[in-house]
Amino acid sequence: MSTRDEAVAAELIAQIRESSGLSQAELARRSGLDRSVLNAYEHRRRQPSVAALSRIAGAAGVELQLGPARGSVADEHAGRVLAQVLHLAGALPYRPRPELDYPPLIRLRK
Repeated sequence: MSTRDEAVAAELIAQIRESSGLSQAELARRSGLDRSVLNAYEHRRRQPSVAALSRIAGAAGVELQLGPARGSVADEHAGRVLAQVLHLAGALPYRPRPELDYPPLIRLRK
């Protein structure tokens, strides 16, 4: 895993623990892990598996859901494409349209 992924897992565990108000020792006990293992996860010395993350979250009363990553490569690519399109649109020559000239309205007599 990349350093970014390790940081995400460590931050997630810290957030889970802090939001639940549990100490490391209590969260470790509830999740069935040694306190030293939970500490190593939280301080990026070890990388937890998805199953371990799920157990930790469940022990704190939090449901862990997986979804598309924010700031993914596809989002970054879409942003670059949009920037290019806007740049090209700005480079197009500007030709103001002539004002529309409507014919005068004819009043009909009754």
